[in-house]
Amino acid sequence: MREGHPDFLWRNPAPKSSYEVVIVGAGGHGLATAYYLAKNHGITDIAVIEKGWIGGGNATRNTTVVRSNYLWDESAAIYEHSLKLWEGLSEDLDYNVLYDPRGVLNLAHSLGDVREGQRRVNANRLNGVDAEWLEPEDVKEFCPIVNVSPDARYPVLGATLQRRGGIARHEPVVWGFARAADALGVDIIQGCEVTGIEVVGGRAVAVNTTQGRIGAGRIGLVAAGHSSVLAKYAGVELPIQSHPLQALVSDLYEQVLDTVVMSNAVHVYVSQAHKGELVMGAGIDAYNSYTQRGSIHVIEHQLSAALELFPIFAQARVLRTWGGIVDVCPDASPIIGATPVDGLFVNCGWGTGGFKATPGSGWAFAWTLAHGKPHTLNEPFSLERFTTGALIDEHGAAAVAH
Repeated sequence: MREGHPDFLWRNPAPKSSYEVVIVGAGGHGLATAYYLAKNHGITDIAVIEKGWIGGGNATRNTTVVRSNYLWDESAAIYEHSLKLWEGLSEDLDYNVLYDPRGVLNLAHSLGDVREGQRRVNANRLNGVDAEWLEPEDVKEFCPIVNVSPDARYPVLGATLQRRGGIARHEPVVWGFARAADALGVDIIQGCEVTGIEVVGGRAVAVNTTQGRIGAGRIGLVAAGHSSVLAKYAGVELPIQSHPLQALVSDLYEQVLDTVVMSNAVHVYVSQAHKGELVMGAGIDAYNSYTQRGSIHVIEHQLSAALELFPIFAQARVLRTWGGIVDVCPDASPIIGATPVDGLFVNCGWGTGGFKATPGSGWAFAWTLAHGKPHTLNEPFSLERFTTGALIDEHGAAAVAH
């Protein structure tokens, strides 16, 4: 199985005058869409265009968590499908994406957390998703370094556990999908920024780019943090706000954390990467912004909470911090489907759940682009739900939708 930086990424073909499908955005979701279009549907006349470079946006600005233990049926279905794809993804792509099912703990710090966690465990089991409830002593046994003292500022009253959850390595995920799509005949064009979308008779027929006009039978917008900007080129308003999402990594240390620990109440989640750095994420910044830095007080709160839970990390040194740009819909669930403009489709609004959804998102969006209508997995995530009121409010259900 291949590992390392694939040489083909340096190849950058000039775009043809037109394609059957044009996908805007060469991050994980866009490249996965192209791969599954070619593999599952035999459509290879595809251009994936990217204003920067492959994986230069949110794809490598995340905290690598993979899980499927969401509350609502619709979310559980698409994330569980994604997790099943994760489990065989390295073999499928012939590229090691370093998927590691080390388990994901969601800590409970209050009676409300306990009730929500137990409710989610039961809902997961009804949907065929593996889930367990752990008492504090079981949490300590599963993750010995977490502080479960009743005198802690955030006492651990229990936790949910999904053993099949874990982490993967973001760069190999992007490279693996890109390499596999390229091998099937997909054109991946870097340094190609969209400057407009041409609409004729109510149908999107082309994208205008810094490398010229590119005709398209169908257009898929999969540009995290910028989908609403691109959709406006076609006159489509998306109900999305963009926020920085804070995260950081430490220096490299010996492996001491063999699971993923998340705490919705204090908006922090911690894992240790394969190389040894601690990877920590926080909640989104409250203000709208396209910056990739964010505000320092979010990081300060994040570190304070993390040290309460993990006193062993008190002497760890922060290596770097960053802010990915997340698109957030009013119900914190994505939009995957058609727009009012014929031939124009969007896959956006994943908020903090984007990385873990990568293969499932690409699989479902590929089906949608191939058939011109949504698959049953993504049909509930249509744009129309914001007028019908059929929302999928994971944020309201679990306080945070990481």
